[in-house]
Amino acid sequence: MGQGTPGTNTAPGRVAPPGEAPRTDGAAAPGTNNPPTTTTPAEGANSFTEGQARSRIEAAGYTDVQGLQKDDRGVWRGRAMRNGQPAEVGLDFQGNVVTGGGTAR
Repeated sequence: MGQGTPGTNTAPGRVAPPGEAPRTDGAAAPGTNNPPTTTTPAEGANSFTEGQARSRIEAAGYTDVQGLQKDDRGVWRGRAMRNGQPAEVGLDFQGNVVTGGGTAR
């Protein structure tokens, strides 16, 4: 794996090179299939099916995804487990995995 360039994500388990800070915007690392995560979902018409939402949330490292329902702002929301801890999760129309119960922007 190369050194990366400023403004790009560092891959999981890789330390950013000197002078390059790892991204904190929740974007997935290049070359990974993990969807980006956010605490502030984007509001909009969500075309993901419940199954697609579940799959993307699971790809972000969550298990036992339950109770998914689309809210009035177009965000799929439910509960899941991650690292043995319960969590509120969701998926916005842009495909970002939502952590917590943040209000859509």
